[in-house]
Formats: sequence, structure tokens, C-alpha cells
Amino acid sequence: MKAVVWHGKEDVRVDSVSDPKIQEPTDAIVRITSTAICGSDLHLYSKLSPIMRAGDILGHEPMGIVEEVGGEVQHIKSGDRVVVPFNISCGHCYFCDLQLYSQCENTRDQGKLAQAASILGRGKGASLFGYTHVYGAVPGGQAEYLRVPQAHFGPIKVPEGPPDERFLYLSDVLPTAWQAVAYADVPESGTLAVWGLGPIGQMCTRIALQQGASRVFGIDDIPERLAMASRHGVQTIDFSAVDSVRDVILDLTDGRGVDSVIDAVGMEAGGSFVGSILQATKIQLDRARALREAMSAIRRGGTLSISGVYVGPIQAFPLGDLFDMQIQIRMGQANVRRWVDDIMPLLTDEDPLGTGDLKTHEMPLNEAPRAYDIFQKKRDGTIKVVLKP
Repeated sequence: MKAVVWHGKEDVRVDSVSDPKIQEPTDAIVRITSTAICGSDLHLYSKLSPIMRAGDILGHEPMGIVEEVGGEVQHIKSGDRVVVPFNISCGHCYFCDLQLYSQCENTRDQGKLAQAASILGRGKGASLFGYTHVYGAVPGGQAEYLRVPQAHFGPIKVPEGPPDERFLYLSDVLPTAWQAVAYADVPESGTLAVWGLGPIGQMCTRIALQQGASRVFGIDDIPERLAMASRHGVQTIDFSAVDSVRDVILDLTDGRGVDSVIDAVGMEAGGSFVGSILQATKIQLDRARALREAMSAIRRGGTLSISGVYVGPIQAFPLGDLFDMQIQIRMGQANVRRWVDDIMPLLTDEDPLGTGDLKTHEMPLNEAPRAYDIFQKKRDGTIKVVLKP
């Protein structure tokens, strides 16, 4: 089969690889019909090469048609249309029983590299499709076929009829955004600011408005992202056009700040020259410009929700200020299956979240290298790329 394969920093190729096969009775084989490139895939493309290996198959946002199932898979069968969550969860361990599917005990990578990658010495969470050798080294879904471990629980059966993009984002984007909004705990008719208007940020703003937020501010500097958010009722702020986003938000909220903030940027954020040097020399692993700005715009007693991916320590983290301001912080990988029952009715009805207005590019699988390039460089108005095997 054909698959998108990592060969080195900023070097992905479409290679011929062996077809996947059933290995365990809880496996399934899915023929992929649509698979998306995630912003966190760009981390692998350009930043996280030490925990990648040449030959790794990328991708964790797939959907398709079930081809074959193992003997212990009962809830799906050959011919079913399914979305595959990006985290791999058993559904019955201690953490899965708590609906913390991103922490599944039975799929966590217990290897030395995963342990060494944790500053606190606690290892990493549940395995992920196509995402490094600290998250299980499981072949990903940017391919013609995908072996799905733990298929007795993970895959989500979806109805026939609507286009793939109505359901594709259940793999990651929608549950990640839904959890970010849930963790933000926006009060009834409250205010929310979202840093970063990539796919996650776009859906965070729409979900918050759909759930009753009175005002949602979206912060970015890419014209196409700002325009997309504006189409859905978001009050946008171009951070390149103002001296201080914090001051703008304070002016718009009686000097107090917003009730809640979501950082949907993570370590991809731009920053100061000094920040770039710290990151390049490994003194600071992640840039933190968006996170610092976000924290400075929350009202006292408000909530910070972090969905953007960070991997390392942040220097001069303002813990004292956050303590003084009584800020609550929640974060983490999305527990995909936790939110599916909440989201699915919105996808099978009139699509109030506007899933049809997220994809900006559709390309055949063999154009994946170009897709990664334009997505990383934010060229050609790229917000969300969907690959068609």
C-alpha cells in the first residue's frame, strides 16, 4: 500500500509499504477514505526528530471502511463506516473507567525512551497513531489501510450519507476543541478568548458560541484564519496589528479580562529573539509567547484551558501571579471517546458547528509532501488539509 512516511526533518515521502494485517483478536483493518494533517503533525515534521525514526508512518486523523475485524471485535463489522480516534484506548482499565482515555494503562508505552522523555519521570500517556517512539510507535493513518489496535472499543461507527468531512474531525479536532471548551468552564453568557485560529481554535470558538458564550475573541495574524473565524461570529484580533492583545481585551472587558482563555497554539507559537535562542539551545524547549499573553488576559478567578501541545519546561513561568489572581488551569490530550456522545447529535442534524467550513485543501495522498510544506509555511490560505488515499 501507499503511506506517508517520515524520513527526516522536513522530509516526508509517499512510499510503498507492507499492507497491515490482523495481529491481535482486538484488531481491525480499515481502508482509509479520508485522513487529515494535524497541526501537531507539524511538530514531527520539523521539531521532534529525536523521537522519530526513518520509516515511521504518519497521521492520526483517519476514517474509512472496515475491511476485517479480529475475533473479539463485536461493535463494528466489515463494511461499516468508522472514524478512528487518535488515542488508542482499551476502554476497561482504571483510567478508561474514569473516561481518561488519553491515559489508558494498557496502551501506554513502557519503554525506556518514553520514561526518559518525562521530566517528572512518569512516562507518557496512551499510545497514539503515527506519533513518535514515546507514544507507542504505532503506524499512522495517512495511508491506504490502517491496522487499528483495541478496535473492540476505539472506532466510532458513523452513518452513511453525509461527506466524510462531516465526521472526520471526530478523530481529533472536534473532541480536542470540545474538551478545551469544557475545561475552560465559560460561565453562562460569559466571555472567552482563544489564542490560535488553526483548526482546533476555529472549532473552540464555534463550540463556545453554540454553548452560549456571549462574546468570543479569536487571536491570530493569518488573514484567512481571521476571516474564517469572523464568518462564524467571532470577534477577531490581529495580534500583528496591535501593540498589546492584552490591552485590547482589557479595554473590551471593563478592564477585568475575559472569564476564560484557551491556548490552542502550543509550542508552535512565535516569540522573541531571546525565546528563539533559548529554544534552539534547548535551555527552553518550547516558545511561550501565546501562553504568556493568554494568561495576562484572564480576569481574576478565571480559567486557563490549554489544548496546544507543549513538550518541555517553560522558563519564568508566572506561578506567583497565577496564584495571586486565583487562576484555574486545565489541560491535556483529548479523551476522544468521552465527548463523542455529546458531539454526534450536532453532526447528524443541521451541522451547527459548520464542519463544512474548515477544510481549505483536499489533495490525493501522493501530494502529502506538498501539503506538509504549504501547511507548515501557512501558504495558500492553508488551514486544514484532507488527504484522499
